[in-house]
Amino acid sequence: MHVTVHVFGREAHEVDLPDPTYGDLIDAVDLNPHEATVLVDGRPVPEDAPVEASEVRVLRLVQGG
Repeated sequence: MHVTVHVFGREAHEVDLPDPTYGDLIDAVDLNPHEATVLVDGRPVPEDAPVEASEVRVLRLVQGG
């Protein structure tokens, strides 16, 4: 499946994976699933759900201390 992954604050990535999950897309753009979430139509989706969108956005979560 071909998916365009837009990472907020970074460039877009074109990803081709067979039967990916949203977690696979996070891995494909070299982010850790614990520090990022995938948004489809502005709503977060579970990382273990199968990808159903051809375009997604990845939001890096900020941690501080």
